Amino acid sequence: MRSLNTRLVIAFLVVSLLGTVLAALYIWRETTSEFGRFVVAQSRTSIVDRLAAAYQASRGWKGVVASVAFRPGPADTPPGATPGVAVGPNMGVEGLLPIPPEHVIVADANGVIVMGGRGYRVGEAVPAAEYAEGVPITVEDQEVGRLLLGYTPSTVYRPFDRFMFRFYLALGLGGIGGTAVALSVGVLLARSLTSPLRDLTRAAQAMSRGDLEQRIAVRSDDELGALARSFNQLSEDLVHASAQRRQMTADIAHELRTPLSLILGHSEALADGVLEPKQESFDVIYDEARRLTRLVDDLHTLSLSDAGQLVIWREPTSPEELLRAAATAHAADAEARGVALDLTMDADLPKVDVDRDRIIQVLHNLLSNALRYTPSGGRIALSAQRVGGMVRFGVQDSGPGIAADDLDSVFERFYRADPSRGRDGGGSGLGLAIARSIIEQHGGRIWAESVPGAGATLRMDLPVAGAT
Repeated sequence: MRSLNTRLVIAFLVVSLLGTVLAALYIWRETTSEFGRFVVAQSRTSIVDRLAAAYQASRGWKGVVASVAFRPGPADTPPGATPGVAVGPNMGVEGLLPIPPEHVIVADANGVIVMGGRGYRVGEAVPAAEYAEGVPITVEDQEVGRLLLGYTPSTVYRPFDRFMFRFYLALGLGGIGGTAVALSVGVLLARSLTSPLRDLTRAAQAMSRGDLEQRIAVRSDDELGALARSFNQLSEDLVHASAQRRQMTADIAHELRTPLSLILGHSEALADGVLEPKQESFDVIYDEARRLTRLVDDLHTLSLSDAGQLVIWREPTSPEELLRAAATAHAADAEARGVALDLTMDADLPKVDVDRDRIIQVLHNLLSNALRYTPSGGRIALSAQRVGGMVRFGVQDSGPGIAADDLDSVFERFYRADPSRGRDGGGSGLGLAIARSIIEQHGGRIWAESVPGAGATLRMDLPVAGAT
């Protein structure tokens, strides 16, 4: 199979050849035709003058020989004779004419042929219409006949073949030169078109072998340049995704190792009799087993979301109902921690088009995160207000806050911010990642706002039911 470069070059060559041949044929046809007409027009006066001279020398048409011959050089005329006309006993007419004799037809003043050609015979009458189109032949201001000069593109006689040969030669050489130039330009253009594709192929092959950090040069702003930029972005995204996957694997291993180590350690200690079978030991094993269960459940939820298989059952739901359900579920935990829960909502809030259970799950995650980082005596404010076609929910804590560099990263899986916001127990590190996934599947968005040292606010927008 030929390469794309070869096929492009062949295509350019074929197009240039076709264009050159068609142009040459058109120029040949038009030039031959127009040149013939030009020669005939230029020669008509000379032919008429010679015929008039022959008529005058012969004192009539009878003595004029019906022959107009061609000679490649100037006419050989006797001294004192009319140039181009030979007058002798036979009253012959001979001149340097570009028209073959059979195309020179002469009729006398009565319209009778005296020089035949093109099917006309001497003595026949010429139709009046054709006679009227003839060129008058005058002798001493008196019309003695008419020249009926026939013409076709092949009429021009051989003295001009040399000129036409040179013209055809120049036309052919020009066509060959034009084709060569077009082929050279085609080769350069084909290389410029296929070079980015070759770079892309090499980079793609390297990526298929596992080397994801591939970049190709962007040489233009056209479609090929856009393709190169898209490939570079794809490579960057794959590198980032690969790093995230490795980090996630390490994080999952870390999250599993801690509870498993505690469970295994306590189990072995109990089995060996190192620890007494007290309730505290069984509580540790139970709590760590629950932590493992939550981690597995969270990972399962994220995997369903990534695969687009997380089931969302939407229905119009009151924002107040969502906030109060979440607050009620965490009221006991907040009281135990010494944290106050406040609810603030606009009046007459419209219903939102959401999956009630999934959004309450999101609010649980946000509240759990806020309770984890809010010190005793602090406050958590839950709010809802309408913003355009959305209802904006907020969960604001009075904890240490989030650093500005971490605001865009807190929703990543297993992301750890600074130690002041490290997990102190029970958190899987997936709650905010799950919250973002669920909110985005509802057509909303979620983000974090914070001033370090002054608490953090997690906000999310959800679409109003029936909004377009």
